[in-house]
Amino acid sequence: MRTALLALSASAASVAPAPVGGLPPFAAELAEAPPITGGAGWHGPVGDQAWNLLATAAPSKRQAARWSFALGLLAKERGAEAIGVLDVMAKSDEDLKLVLPYQLARGVALTLLGRNIEAVEAMGNPDLAGNPEACAWRLRALAANGSAAAAVGQINCALPAINGRTPNDRAPFVLAAARAAIDTGQPQPALAWLKLFSEQNPDANLLRGRALVAAGELDSGKLSLERAKRSGSPEVQAEADLALTQSQFAAHKINAATAQKQLDGLRYRWRGGQVEEQALRLSFKLAGDANDLGGQLRAGATLFRYYKLGKEAAPMLATVQRQMAAILAPGSGVPLADAAGLYWDYRELAPGGAEGDLLVLHLADRLQEGGLYGRAAELLQYQLTQRAQDVAQGPLSVKVASLQILAGRPDRALKILQETEQPSYTEGMRQDRKRMEAVALHKLGRDAAAMAALEGVPGGASVKAELHWRAKDWGGFVTENEAALPAPQGMNQPQQAAVLRQAVALGMIGDEARLQKLRARYFGAFKPLPSGQAFDVLTGKLSNIDPATLSAAMGAIPDASPAGSLADLLDAAT
Repeated sequence: MRTALLALSASAASVAPAPVGGLPPFAAELAEAPPITGGAGWHGPVGDQAWNLLATAAPSKRQAARWSFALGLLAKERGAEAIGVLDVMAKSDEDLKLVLPYQLARGVALTLLGRNIEAVEAMGNPDLAGNPEACAWRLRALAANGSAAAAVGQINCALPAINGRTPNDRAPFVLAAARAAIDTGQPQPALAWLKLFSEQNPDANLLRGRALVAAGELDSGKLSLERAKRSGSPEVQAEADLALTQSQFAAHKINAATAQKQLDGLRYRWRGGQVEEQALRLSFKLAGDANDLGGQLRAGATLFRYYKLGKEAAPMLATVQRQMAAILAPGSGVPLADAAGLYWDYRELAPGGAEGDLLVLHLADRLQEGGLYGRAAELLQYQLTQRAQDVAQGPLSVKVASLQILAGRPDRALKILQETEQPSYTEGMRQDRKRMEAVALHKLGRDAAAMAALEGVPGGASVKAELHWRAKDWGGFVTENEAALPAPQGMNQPQQAAVLRQAVALGMIGDEARLQKLRARYFGAFKPLPSGQAFDVLTGKLSNIDPATLSAAMGAIPDASPAGSLADLLDAAT
């Protein structure tokens, strides 16, 4: 191994401790200690011996005992326990965080825990840049994190620390160097280093297979990858599967659909880390090439959510947002319910500002047209609570409430109106909200509260009249409806309905005098209208009307309600 690694070697820079002044006693003591530049620096008691030493140590020596314990734990690669000891030390002496050996030890512990980015940061002090041991552990952390180029840059510096270890101890570092070399397109050095491992080592077989494929030896590479799958850990098996899919697709031995199916199966079995990230990247590309809008959105959104994409983040987000807009477009070919589900799953990645708001409103309109009122309400309620601000919540709250009523959930409609109450609404917004509140209250069987909500609201009389009409409260209807009766000239169908309903209600309460006044006022206007005959019957002498004639006349009343669109909400099932 030493011979192979020395091919890339350069003399390690000598490492001197940074000058320290004014630190607490142990921080100063540790800063003056010889630097740790190789694996031999990690040694100390563990187990019962360590606990006995801690229990019997004088207060002035307790930090030193803890440090020895941490070194022993790191020698055993027990990173979780070591980080706990190091954290306790730092709580007792904050200035330890300024000391190079402590920074290195913390970086080692974090690397062992797989917290690779934190590990590199912990060992980022410029005074550790030329420390062979720090370089070796940075190499491991960077390679595991997928930062291959940076990892390769640590190899020469790390050689003294790697070569100074026993064969077993140096293995993880050599594998990290091989991985970094493969990921930067240098398979030959990797293959040379991997000769130091037997062909029964699944970790080495995985990297050997990848290197052989990269070197153009596809059959030999496939064999090594298959061997890694048979005997490796679940993570090794997953990475071998990914490498096989990548190599087979690149060699045109499987088509895109088969590759995508294999990637889906891989992601079902394995989540997280570089394996999933690379699988998602390939899946994203394949879906884009196949114009699979949903597949590209799912892969891209998962990448954006869970992985640090760096400079790729902005273009990736833009692509995801374009795909989302394409899926939600009416002619996308994606079924409406599926499109709504995709939006809901990835809604936090939707475009911001007016563009995003318009996208949601159009989707909600399509859901409403399709009778999916509940889905439309949930969609806009997210918009209302997470994106709309201040006065913009006014009209949106009315829309959400109306959809909840159409979905048969008036209780939720009332709740959303209550939760979005604020003083900044315009008078028109307040009135719209009051009308919607009245409808919700009526659907909940609280007609008295509904009437109270409509008090003083312009046009509220027609809604009150509608409620009385539905309740067959003829006297109440006459009182509310009379104030809203239209002028005789140019009546539209809702206005005709208001007059004809007034005639019915007056007849029901037997108020012949007011009925005749109504007839005198509107007879000429109704005469040329299709509903003129019904008006003639309904306003005639009460004693002359037989049940059949009355029923026919009532059937001729226009369906258009004077309450307008609110009547549709009143008709909604609960």
